[in-house]
Amino acid sequence: MAWVDLGLKLVDRFLGPTVMLETARFFLVDVSGRQQRFYSNFSPKLHHGDEPILKVQQWLQNSDVSSLSVCTMAAKARMGERTFLRRFQKATGLTPTEYVQHLRVGKARESLEFSSLAMKEIAWKVGYEDYGAFRKVFQKIMGLSPGDYRLRFSVQGNRTPS
Repeated sequence: MAWVDLGLKLVDRFLGPTVMLETARFFLVDVSGRQQRFYSNFSPKLHHGDEPILKVQQWLQNSDVSSLSVCTMAAKARMGERTFLRRFQKATGLTPTEYVQHLRVGKARESLEFSSLAMKEIAWKVGYEDYGAFRKVFQKIMGLSPGDYRLRFSVQGNRTPS
């Protein structure tokens, strides 16, 4: 059924969610039933040709995501903030804030899967001072709360819903 999911994703991207839902109904496909985002890792666009933005992306991949700011990223790219924001979004399809959120959620997923740290500690470790904000971002990106994600994907023995 992967080809159906791919087809619906393309219809959604190019024609919008309304047309995608109508197409799914026509083919009698439940679009909410098979969520692949739980299993896929964040894979940013790296072949966009904007060298300063690519350098920032590589720096972000290798740096501590807990304390990043747009101002720091713009300085790393040697650009003004507004220019950086515009070029970053054009190159990656995400704002710098969204991009960093995806990186933080990726690091949080690792901790949820392979450690028994408390949720608040994981949130703090990846750069969120407010657990509520972390939970909201995690839920938005993953479609599951951090607790539900841990219960579903944790390595055996670490399934504590803390």
